[in-house]
Amino acid sequence: MAVSIARKTLIHEWRRFLPAIVAVGFSGVLMIVQGALLLGIIGSNALYVTQSKAEYWVGFPGTQSVDLGRPIGADTATSLYIEQNISNIEPFLLGSGDWRGARGGGTGVTIVGIDTKANGLALGRIVPAIMRNLLLEPGTVLIDATDKSKLAIDVGGSAEINGRRVRVVGIIDGLRGLGGVNVITSIDTARTLDTALSTSDNVTYFLYNVNKFAPGDAILNRLNQQAGGKRFYVWPAQDLAGMSIRYWLLESGAGIAFIFATAIAMLVGTLVTSQTLMAAVAGSIPQYATLRALGVSFKSLRIIVIEQAAWVGVLGLLLGATFSITAATIANVYRVPFELRTSVMLAASIVVLLVAFAAGLLALRRLHHADPATLLR
Repeated sequence: MAVSIARKTLIHEWRRFLPAIVAVGFSGVLMIVQGALLLGIIGSNALYVTQSKAEYWVGFPGTQSVDLGRPIGADTATSLYIEQNISNIEPFLLGSGDWRGARGGGTGVTIVGIDTKANGLALGRIVPAIMRNLLLEPGTVLIDATDKSKLAIDVGGSAEINGRRVRVVGIIDGLRGLGGVNVITSIDTARTLDTALSTSDNVTYFLYNVNKFAPGDAILNRLNQQAGGKRFYVWPAQDLAGMSIRYWLLESGAGIAFIFATAIAMLVGTLVTSQTLMAAVAGSIPQYATLRALGVSFKSLRIIVIEQAAWVGVLGLLLGATFSITAATIANVYRVPFELRTSVMLAASIVVLLVAFAAGLLALRRLHHADPATLLR
């Protein structure tokens, strides 16, 4: 009977409970969007790793984030070639430059040097073989689609990086930098554009895979022991990506500020949801008093209120999920860094449902005012 009354009350008094459902949906959207934006923006720092096909990265010991890599000696490759089960060893360069295009002025760019072979590991998920072949020509570069307007250039256009002329031969999608612009080119061209790269044969990283069924972890541990923590260090790709995200999330001021803003958004959504739901219950006091007059116990009334809170939470989550998916679609169209994960939606759903139940429990205090005598006043 309690469940039936709770549902019928929601249907009959839908105008009273609609604000609570909207509040729950708004709270869910706020949490999901903030979380997806946080993951999308911070995740941009690991794109070099996540958009590559390498299983292992070899870099400078103590590197905190992939974009903060320091040069390691070219002789590091010797230690890798000794391992028979290692395959597809290739260098990866990160440099810096000043872009001068048709707009004038200067724009700071990150020079990304990759191996141009067709099955290259570096950025292998977003730079196809045909574009790698285009980079064989000296002075050619690729840019991300989101940076076209910032650089005021398109395919076929020419500009200067550090005073050396380059030509854009292709547009890629999926390497939007957090604060700067990524310019992709071949290893040889990268060395000519950045004097810091041209003065030695050092590289920023070596990338490699292991043969099928090879003991990848054993090889990694052996290489790290040989290096002694001084010459180089080897990370699994997922570890380096996670390390980069954690660094910018927890160590940088921007990450802390965004976490704080997300917490404030969750707090606001929680308060709005709880107050709106409590107001909806308070507005039903005469109906509860009528039920008391009919002989319904306080225990049954509590079940009704909790059931109503649960239905409000579920309906609000469905509304919030719809708007969150819509927001993700819009973000994808405008290339906003927005990573809508199932884990984010699940976590937000749990929080919102807990808030709805908590509001229902707090609203139980008002049931003591549901005295049949109030109907005579």
